[in-house]
Amino acid sequence: MSDIKDLDNIDNTGDFTEDINSLNDSFKNRLNADPEGVQQGLAKLVLTLIELLRRLMENQAMRRIENGTVDDTDIEKLGEAFMNLELKMIELRDAFDLTEEDLNLNLGPLGDLM
Repeated sequence: MSDIKDLDNIDNTGDFTEDINSLNDSFKNRLNADPEGVQQGLAKLVLTLIELLRRLMENQAMRRIENGTVDDTDIEKLGEAFMNLELKMIELRDAFDLTEEDLNLNLGPLGDLM
């Protein structure tokens, strides 16, 4: 019974208050409700996905060209389409103040996207 009486005399309110304040600071750092920051993050996500798809499509087009399954006219159209897409990506990155490195993803065992 003496152990229970000792626990009643312990003042843990200071520790509890510190823990609550620490959690509040943590949540403030995690939640960024700044509209410009949200817009920037969304733009980064969308442009990263577009860049990933663009690179996958380029690789597929190169495989088809190497296998001889694409004629010269289509090769020209593919080249023009990929050049236009690259120019549009540069324009969009500039509009959202992003660099090519900002769109890089770590794909785990596959390495980085770019």
